[in-house]
Amino acid sequence: MKNIFLFLLAIVSGSNMRAQIFIAKNCEITFFSEAPLENISAINKAAKPILNTTTGEIQIKIAMTAFVFEKPLMQEHFNENYVESEKFTHALFQGKINETIDWKKDGEYKATATGKLNIHGIEKERTIEGTITVKGSEIGISSKFNIHIADHEIKIPSLYVKNIAEDVEVKLIATLEPYKQKYSSK
Repeated sequence: MKNIFLFLLAIVSGSNMRAQIFIAKNCEITFFSEAPLENISAINKAAKPILNTTTGEIQIKIAMTAFVFEKPLMQEHFNENYVESEKFTHALFQGKINETIDWKKDGEYKATATGKLNIHGIEKERTIEGTITVKGSEIGISSKFNIHIADHEIKIPSLYVKNIAEDVEVKLIATLEPYKQKYSSK
């Protein structure tokens, strides 16, 4: 959380830049693992993507313990045995949008963001495809991509190899709004 606030502070330090910073009004990240014995899915509504429309920089920090599963035992195994949430509390994507987007013009834009995805303490360079929708003062972001769990050294015990797919489908849907700095009267 400290990194996000430092990132925001650095970006909004100049008063003329405040309107170019967008933060999630809402965000939903889901993942789905299709396997022969059992499908596994989870949803996380706690992530807060941050976007700087001046530079195209984007950051999404995801609390691993905020993923909710259909079965409590799946959630326990996910946090304790696979992603080791106590040790690796967050996943993080820090990158930059590659295309030039007209942030002042309503429309839908196909885009890619290239950056570093850190899951389970293992950072990998990724280019992620998605769609950016500009509508009034809000920006929508949607993306669907796969993560190969071995790339992030997430170990699956041989007993459960038929329960969990090697590739997990991730979907992100977020609506961002201009960041408004709150002033304290203290």
